[in-house]
Amino acid sequence: MIRLKGYGEVLLLILFFLTLAITLTINAKWLYLVDIKMLDILDYVDLSKHELVKNYDQLMRYLNFFWVNPLKMTDFPVSESGALHFFEVKRLFQINYLVFGLTIVPSFILLKNKIKHSTLWLLVRPFSYLLVALVALIIFMALAFDTFFVKFHEIFFNNDAWVFNPMTDPVILVLPQDYFMHCFILFFILFVLFISLLIYFGKRQLKTTKKRENP
Repeated sequence: MIRLKGYGEVLLLILFFLTLAITLTINAKWLYLVDIKMLDILDYVDLSKHELVKNYDQLMRYLNFFWVNPLKMTDFPVSESGALHFFEVKRLFQINYLVFGLTIVPSFILLKNKIKHSTLWLLVRPFSYLLVALVALIIFMALAFDTFFVKFHEIFFNNDAWVFNPMTDPVILVLPQDYFMHCFILFFILFVLFISLLIYFGKRQLKTTKKRENP
């Protein structure tokens, strides 16, 4: 029973850190603004930066808010296949927000109790294992992002609607693969940061506890 409780606590925090990192990443408008210049995105469309950002905001409002339907962008038509893919992405966004909302309060309560009772260090080992697994995944992504990107879509989508045709869905011209790579990089930085902070404070707590017990 105690072991099951421990597994439950670890799962709760993983889901919280995961969905927090996803939430911060998918709402990182600043990253797209940086990439507009870095990736020369405006070279691929006959739009001003202001017009492009307006379309980006329209897309993100659709993806972020369940009551925004259908998807309409001022300067980009959307095919039936494109609409299906964006609907599936919207569904993933909503699932992420739901899990984030359900885990945020229990996670804060759990962390508060762990700190209060000096048991945060018990989470160090499982999260160290997770950190190693994440590093391995990051290395794979760095060495073969194209393969990683395809596998990601094969896991989360059961169709090929994510393969956009620029003729029917020109929005793909302003959402280059390198932009998504930067999104993944940001996500992994945040996820690794959250886990590393937990490990750091857990180890520091253990060291402090040992000093207190053995002055």
